[in-house]
Amino acid sequence: MEKGINQRKTEHIRLCLTGNVEGVNKSTGLEGINFLHNALPEINFADITLETSFLNKKLKAPFLVSSMTGGTELATKINQNLALAAEEKGWALGIGSTRAFLESDQHKESFLIRKQAPTAPLIANIGAVQFNYGYGAEDCQRIIEKTGADSIVLHLNSLQEAVQDGGDLNFENLLPKIEQVCKTLGAPVGVKEVGFGIDGEAAERLYNAGISYIDVAGAGGTSWSQVEKLRSRDPLKKAAAEAFNNWGNPTKDCIVSVRSKLPEAPIVASGGMKTGVDAAKAITIGADIIGFARQLLKAATESAEDVIQTMEQIELELKMTMFGIGVKNLDELKNTKRVSILGQSLLDS
Repeated sequence: MEKGINQRKTEHIRLCLTGNVEGVNKSTGLEGINFLHNALPEINFADITLETSFLNKKLKAPFLVSSMTGGTELATKINQNLALAAEEKGWALGIGSTRAFLESDQHKESFLIRKQAPTAPLIANIGAVQFNYGYGAEDCQRIIEKTGADSIVLHLNSLQEAVQDGGDLNFENLLPKIEQVCKTLGAPVGVKEVGFGIDGEAAERLYNAGISYIDVAGAGGTSWSQVEKLRSRDPLKKAAAEAFNNWGNPTKDCIVSVRSKLPEAPIVASGGMKTGVDAAKAITIGADIIGFARQLLKAATESAEDVIQTMEQIELELKMTMFGIGVKNLDELKNTKRVSILGQSLLDS
């Protein structure tokens, strides 16, 4: 029987599949961005390419399977299906929190998915707060070596921990510890929120400390305060969590804020991403890679083929958006003026 961290991960999966875990009256902000249709695109749809690179590896599309789970029987099936699909479609791939892997060999197959995705950029993760609870650069190196990951991403999840029963709440003086990991780890280190967003000021401090890329993980999708509220057995915490059901910085605002502070930094946009049109909007305002999580989760409980079908739909939606405005590659999409933000057309600027 699963217990402790493994049981928690199983509950997280179940709730994300079946529970009402999105924020209330909180959107990504991307609905304020609209494309201006080009009636004369002057391109061949067949020539549209989504190719890019991330972590010094080529991608067939600018997409990342965001880290979701690990350390449970159900997570093994999910991660293997996601890995097979990511390899087939040329997406980057994240693994769920690997602290469970450091603490136990139980369900280790849920983390050892490199064999299913031999060429995909693979990202492991651990909560940054664990650096205040005995973990450090050596543990991150062990994670990289055990999983064969190309990178590790540090999760910043303060509000989730505050609602979680028995959460780790000491977030004091983490930046110097993050900087030390960046200096000593033989792999790129990224940083990621879990759905409440990273703004430009925080991103700049992290980037100056040695972080290689920023995953803004903004509000508008899964709210982890609401997930933990549903799990909690503490009536006080459950009641308090209600006050935070619309907490967080919208994904759009995070992208714009981080890009304004860090013109050259790689930005991953996740948090409420549902379609290829969402992805196109995020790219036009500064994102490089788009992360999808819950949108793929249900398919991943079924089969790799179901995940691939969902991925292909997202890719088609992105290509159709590009065709609709007459751009044939991601550089042209990033620089298009055929976009209107809050009613202000870039064509008029």
